[in-house]
Amino acid sequence: MRALLACVLGALLAAPLAAQRTAREIVDHVDRMLRGSSSRGEITMEVVTAHWQRSMDLAIWSLGTEYALIRITAPSKDAGTATLKAGTEIWNYLPRVDRVIKLPSSLMGQAWMGSHFTNDDLVKESRIIEDYDIAIGYEGARDGVAVWEFVLTPKPDAAVIWGRIEEQVRREDMMPTWAKYYDERGELSRTITFSEFRRLGGRLVPAVMTVVPTDKPDERTVIRYRNLEFDIKLTPSFFSLRQLRSGAE
Repeated sequence: MRALLACVLGALLAAPLAAQRTAREIVDHVDRMLRGSSSRGEITMEVVTAHWQRSMDLAIWSLGTEYALIRITAPSKDAGTATLKAGTEIWNYLPRVDRVIKLPSSLMGQAWMGSHFTNDDLVKESRIIEDYDIAIGYEGARDGVAVWEFVLTPKPDAAVIWGRIEEQVRREDMMPTWAKYYDERGELSRTITFSEFRRLGGRLVPAVMTVVPTDKPDERTVIRYRNLEFDIKLTPSFFSLRQLRSGAE
């Protein structure tokens, strides 16, 4: 879920300039694509499992890589349920019982809002550049499109759950097309694909992300960005427990 709490770094660079960037710089650019210095957006998240299907609308706010607030706005029975991320800590607010819960480390691996993302994804997504060594695994054409394919391997002292990450980026516009996550045994765990590239907030972004777990290929979580604003006025004080409970405008 790297792009979920995450908003766009800046205007896209021309291909010749992009080609001069290092693998680390390109991955960092992509990692910040749906984030920017600050952001506000509206998304729809659809979750399909073997036993049920669920769709919800979310409002999201972010500041850098350290702060994020995500609130359900529909359906009405779930409206107000929210998640706050500040640094490496996460709180959930349950409006039905008017209760704020700080997630212990033992629950970080659980599904976030019933999706195929985990609470751990929300925390670890901001550290990809620090936690992984990055190399170009392939550079050339795939299906007639010039791409880079990067291999990310954990640094020896990194506290991460993935044994390896691979991702593909189009050279022409530096848009990600897919990312594959492997467990510590080297087996593919999930694949995220990016599609429907269009301008939101004045910048080109992948408006749709789809995550499919390898062991459950008929299941999926689809995130659709409806609106995005970048570089808005936000401060760390906005991301408070009071705001988590009271709502955000």
